[in-house]
Amino acid sequence: MTETALPPGPPLPPGIQAALLMKFWPRFVASCHRRYGDVFTLRVASMGTLIYLARPADIKTVFGGDPAIYHAGEANSMLAGLLGSSSVLVVDDEEHRERRRLMLAPFRREAVAAQTGLIARIAADNIEGWPVGRTFAVAPKMSEITLEVILRTVIGATDEHRLAQLRAIMPKLLSVGVWEALAINTPGLQRLAPWRPFHDRLREADRLLYAEIAERRADPELDGRTDALALMIRAGQMTDIQLRDQLMTLLVAGHDTTATSLSWALERLTRHPAVLDKAVRAARAGTEEYLDAVCREVLRIRPVVFDVGRILTEPTEVAGYRLPAGVMVAPGIGLVHRDAGQYADPDRFDPDRMLDASFGPTTWLPFGGGNRRCLGANFALVEMAVVLREVLRRVDLHTSTARDERPRVKGVILIPHRGARIRAGAVHTVPSASCPHHENADVRTGPARGT
Repeated sequence: MTETALPPGPPLPPGIQAALLMKFWPRFVASCHRRYGDVFTLRVASMGTLIYLARPADIKTVFGGDPAIYHAGEANSMLAGLLGSSSVLVVDDEEHRERRRLMLAPFRREAVAAQTGLIARIAADNIEGWPVGRTFAVAPKMSEITLEVILRTVIGATDEHRLAQLRAIMPKLLSVGVWEALAINTPGLQRLAPWRPFHDRLREADRLLYAEIAERRADPELDGRTDALALMIRAGQMTDIQLRDQLMTLLVAGHDTTATSLSWALERLTRHPAVLDKAVRAARAGTEEYLDAVCREVLRIRPVVFDVGRILTEPTEVAGYRLPAGVMVAPGIGLVHRDAGQYADPDRFDPDRMLDASFGPTTWLPFGGGNRRCLGANFALVEMAVVLREVLRRVDLHTSTARDERPRVKGVILIPHRGARIRAGAVHTVPSASCPHHENADVRTGPARGT
């Protein structure tokens, strides 16, 4: 056991390391991994000392450790300026356990299953408007779908005027660049003129969310509703402010992340004709297993977040080092997912590897792990599979010989740098997935198949 020295790491100044992470997150971390091994130290301006972990056994120590020692909420505290101070993402200890308990109901298997029909209709309505015969970035379309899913299934918004306002304001609020991140990290900046537009968007979003909360509390049909807001209200014990913070958390955590994963799915499929053909046949035959494997493989090879963090509240032994209180340990999701010791030919996109697979919680971990594993993981997987099924049933996708799109850092997620550009040869109008054998009602076709 090393008593004093931290693991090795680059000797660059903290400001330089922060800039490299901001611009080249996966590439910089992977480069450090190759040079310094499975445990290494980064010193990052505004974040402090990070200890990256790439061995599943060390990650198991973190995920299985005492939550009072491994603080995830403290590691996420910079998000409180947007999510709110009572968000389940930024609290720890008993407060986190209680908040998470009150939020479980909407994400239980039966509750998620009840939403699949609505998710499919939302996807189908959006797909009807996709362009035919020209290349376009599908990421904005995926964002429209996943935002609508959140608004309808999580918030339960039905008032058309308020829905329109939410559709308009939320993409602007959630499009967080470096400038907006400063106002989130330092909420006091929101009072200053340069950050006033962000402040105004946040206040408008709050006004709409509080209106939804008030309407739901007063709804005489509350007991029959299936949206997440209604279920959280029925669970009791949360104030309006706490409900607002959880709704904002679910919007932030469940909108761009799932949209990005779906965008990566189409980017990967259109560059792998054999996999695309197999996925199309599965979608049109109603075979769920292969589409689920596609989703899981996308989340492996293109994780939306590259790592998760825990801040140590006391000196703790991790990965052969006695680490001091205050450092952040960071299980490297992207590092484990590209480990040849865990996945044969890890750079190959191969959904077949996920069929009947039994990867453990420290070898396949796109949703984090331990007591902080993403609450909406099951919802996200179901939503991905349903939306992907609707795309593949309704759209004849061209394959592409274009170069792979590289991950680009956007806030705390990794998006396709060109927006996941695809091309549709035809868009079909088909019956609901529960009646797959009926004839197509309509088809719009484009030019001959090509790139």
